[in-house]
Amino acid sequence: MKIITKNEEGTLAFAEKYAKDLLPGQIIGLIGDLGAGKTIFTKGLAKGLGVQQNISSPTFNIMRLYEIRATKTNQEIKKFCHIDAYRVESEFEIIDVGVEDFIGQKDTITVIEWADKIRNILPGRTIIINIKLLKKDQREIIIDQKK
Repeated sequence: MKIITKNEEGTLAFAEKYAKDLLPGQIIGLIGDLGAGKTIFTKGLAKGLGVQQNISSPTFNIMRLYEIRATKTNQEIKKFCHIDAYRVESEFEIIDVGVEDFIGQKDTITVIEWADKIRNILPGRTIIINIKLLKKDQREIIIDQKK
């Protein structure tokens, strides 16, 4: 699937809508250059899932975990795990912070920014989303159902 968004609001809205089709336990790997819109996309996903807190990139913490309030359409997803691998130099750093406790858990959606840096440890069912900045705010979002 490929979509073009014309501004940040469009990227947020698309991600929010896309989140409604996610299933418990899904893992999403975001790939794109610095400033491409990975965190904007993550904010949209979180909003679509019902996360109430403000989402910011966990660049220095590597991982943040958010609780999801149950809704009529979402009874099974309870947590949103946001991982940022930008500063990671090896996959072992990701393992050391305990992400394995959340990746793929049946009640959790996991989003990994800079997923290409840890591609070797991602499960084969990871959905890869490549975000490319085309113009000032225009983005191309390509969703690949395989790692």
